Amino acid sequence: MTELRRRMIEDMQLHALSEATQGAYVNAVANLARYFRRSPDLLIDEELRRFFLYLKRRRAKSTVRVHLFAIRFLYRYTLQRPSRTLDLIRLPRDRKLPVVLSHGEVRRLLAHIRRPQARIGALLMYSCGLRVSQAVHLKLGDIDSRRMVLCLRHAKGGQDQYVLLPQRTLELLREYWRQYRPAPWLLPDQTGRQPLRREAVRKAIEAAARQAGLTKPVSCHTLRHSYATGLLERQVDLRVIQWLLGHRSIRSTALYAHLTSGAVQKVQATLELMGDL
Repeated sequence: MTELRRRMIEDMQLHALSEATQGAYVNAVANLARYFRRSPDLLIDEELRRFFLYLKRRRAKSTVRVHLFAIRFLYRYTLQRPSRTLDLIRLPRDRKLPVVLSHGEVRRLLAHIRRPQARIGALLMYSCGLRVSQAVHLKLGDIDSRRMVLCLRHAKGGQDQYVLLPQRTLELLREYWRQYRPAPWLLPDQTGRQPLRREAVRKAIEAAARQAGLTKPVSCHTLRHSYATGLLERQVDLRVIQWLLGHRSIRSTALYAHLTSGAVQKVQATLELMGDL
């Protein structure tokens, strides 16, 4: 490991960035070094400009955004070198509506996930609104059956978070535990010593979606989106859903209001009345 990488990792740890973010930032900076075949601390501002022009022509906006945040962190905090190029770049966010599955579609999806650990992970994402990283890092001790909650250790932002645990989900977790006896991780990998990799859950869900004949583009986050939308359709207050999802801003949660079938039906009924001329 180079001295620059070590210092950047230490700076990210001091900045309380998650391990996943640290890994993404390190990879992005490594791509910059590979592009010029030189250490990033030897590059000038004009070279950064060329690199981001290249990225914007060749890569998705989300990829460019990760590289911008990573390289901006490197220059601002680790190298402590101001960059006019990095201050100049702007990447407006696309506000795309997320894909949502109906309850019946989720049942079909779960029925086609063969790996038990991945199936339980998908169940937790849908019935408890977990992110895939939160699901795979659950330990047996994080399940509080007396209070009917799950404790998410070091959730987004570094804070512990509690989410509600449905009774039926608890029953399925108990059946799973009686059959496989996982410990300490609820969803262990094949060795039993490490948590299941997020990539394994993602691949299992995508394969199951194809086998179930779902035409929508299904991902791990689709299940979390479906959880939030299902709560809104059952008239759960938006602020409560914000708390359950761990969103800092209500604007992130409000996106789901556009997806509920109840909201669409109300608009449709109003338009029908307006059209009765």
